[in-house]
Amino acid sequence: MCQLQYPPTLEVGDTIAIVSPASFIAPERIDGAVATLRGQGYRVRVMPHAYNHCGSFAGTYTNRLADLSEALTDPNIKAILCSRGGYGCVQLLPELARLDFGAKWLVGFSDVTALHQLMRTKGIVSIHGSMAKALAEQPADSKPNAMLLQMLRGQRPSLSFASGAGSVEGSAEGTLVGGNLAVLQALIRTPFDPFAPDTILFIEDIAEPIYKVERMLLQLRMAGVLDNLAGLIIGRFTDYKPDKNHTTVEQMIRNVIFADHSPAYPVAFDAPIGHFDDNMPLLHAAHVKLSVDSLTTTIEYII
Repeated sequence: MCQLQYPPTLEVGDTIAIVSPASFIAPERIDGAVATLRGQGYRVRVMPHAYNHCGSFAGTYTNRLADLSEALTDPNIKAILCSRGGYGCVQLLPELARLDFGAKWLVGFSDVTALHQLMRTKGIVSIHGSMAKALAEQPADSKPNAMLLQMLRGQRPSLSFASGAGSVEGSAEGTLVGGNLAVLQALIRTPFDPFAPDTILFIEDIAEPIYKVERMLLQLRMAGVLDNLAGLIIGRFTDYKPDKNHTTVEQMIRNVIFADHSPAYPVAFDAPIGHFDDNMPLLHAAHVKLSVDSLTTTIEYII
């Protein structure tokens, strides 16, 4: 892995590219994001195929690869905002990994988790945060958007939230890595494998049946991943239904995590990360300190 780099701070007048590397998106959400970013003083370049619609994708494989490749390698583009997730980013990883590009901000979450792992292999910190929908539909001074803009401007604001039921108190330092659980699990034993012994892992997901989330976590446990973490942050699991075995996905997660013994590292539940309006951004691949007590969890960036 390359030496860790924080991308350069964005200045007024810098160019942000909007790409659609996965599923297609309603055009008005891109337009709204453009308006918000321009209102902050940035130039915005919507990549040629960002509005496209090909099956469930935003353009063909070739279209999406071309847009993201150009955005990554053009030195005049200082940051890349992914318009949405869905599915499709993993298709692009092998070709993108061959590119030579400098450090620049990449923003997104959900399926964009795959691209964050690409940036991590290049030694580049990226922003796991909301995309075009949030920028279009929430004011620029909403908590998630305001923190995202702070990060683009070079700030590293800590994130604090109430510790959810089942949290394990303690503190740890490590590399903050994570995102969508299904995407992370699919990258195990690839060149983009997200798991390392010093990882402070954060996870979230949407519309996954509880038993499928359990199966993914059991694989991580049996593979030794959960035993070798430095810390664990459980974000929001949304759009699922209770089943005959579990009332909530959080109940199931607690059962898996505490099956044999309490983890020897801090665990935070109910982090404001995931598919909902108050999805707070995190600096992916950054070195952090995780502190969990009975009331509050804090993620602080270590310079």
